[in-house]
Amino acid sequence: MNAPTTISAQTQNRKADHIRICLEEDVQCDRITNGLERYRFTHCCLPELNHNDIDISTTFLGKKLDAPLLISSMTGGTEQAAIINQRLAQVAQHYKIAMGVGSQRVAVEKPQVADTFAVRKYAPDVLLLANLGAVQLNYKYGLDECLRVVDILEADALILHINPLQECIQPKGDTNFRGLLDKISILCSKLPVPVIAKEVGNGISAAIAEKLIAAGVAAIDVAGAGGTSWAKVESERAENPLQRRLGRTFADWGLPTAECITTIRAIAKDVPLIASGGLRHGLDAATAIALGADIAGLAMPFLQAAATSETAVAELAEVLIAEITTVLFCTGNTTLYQLKHSGSLQRIE
Repeated sequence: MNAPTTISAQTQNRKADHIRICLEEDVQCDRITNGLERYRFTHCCLPELNHNDIDISTTFLGKKLDAPLLISSMTGGTEQAAIINQRLAQVAQHYKIAMGVGSQRVAVEKPQVADTFAVRKYAPDVLLLANLGAVQLNYKYGLDECLRVVDILEADALILHINPLQECIQPKGDTNFRGLLDKISILCSKLPVPVIAKEVGNGISAAIAEKLIAAGVAAIDVAGAGGTSWAKVESERAENPLQRRLGRTFADWGLPTAECITTIRAIAKDVPLIASGGLRHGLDAATAIALGADIAGLAMPFLQAAATSETAVAELAEVLIAEITTVLFCTGNTTLYQLKHSGSLQRIE
């Protein structure tokens, strides 16, 4: 067996492990939260609105969304992942919400699994986000590989996920992050679609966001702490006691989602901002948007639903949309813009 085949098999097995572990094991953060519970909307008992007039549509990276929701990056590369992605894409198309896919590295290494990511045929009109690990730019990946994953998805943008903690704990992780910012900058200048920088659950600080924006990144997905802990996920996959111990020690490492949103927005008032990391319902999404995010990304709730059926995914989307709409109605706001500028979100001291 040659080396590329071995690597692709390892990557594919990792994909299968991640789905199984996220669905079957307790891999949520234990002590750290997303920080959104520290905020409360001021209830308006007389909104003076017709509920039917509320409009939660928005535009992100030039694409209109009927609701400010992103089905966050999850999976691909396996038969189960193909089913999950198809269900998610069909619902994204129906409700006109955005969708990302999991890391497409496996599709570069093993082109025969590219179809597990190729969901444009199910979602012809929605914002679709391709995905690669930023660190792969230090492991012989470059513009060609990025163009390939964008082409597989017919994507509107490319997510570069940044995951140093996960790589430290992951068996055979890629941990050479030296000089990565310069390579991201070169890629941003050459790639024909926007680049989104995303963490995987430990958060992006304002200082790093500022550097990424200066490098040419078009949007930031904060992916803060408080939801799925990828340290815990990789601990479940550990091949030795050291990896298992590292995963447990750093299970609650990171910056809460709410803190990432507020600190990044303070230094970058106009950068397109995705709030993800521990969001579990539409109230979380609305809170994140009121704090300054433009759209809200959820992964675990959509993964759990998609593992069940397309109907379950549709029901989740319906609930999320209803919850966001209810927040606007009960705060006396007709649009997301009004919600952001209404002053109705208060920090609980």
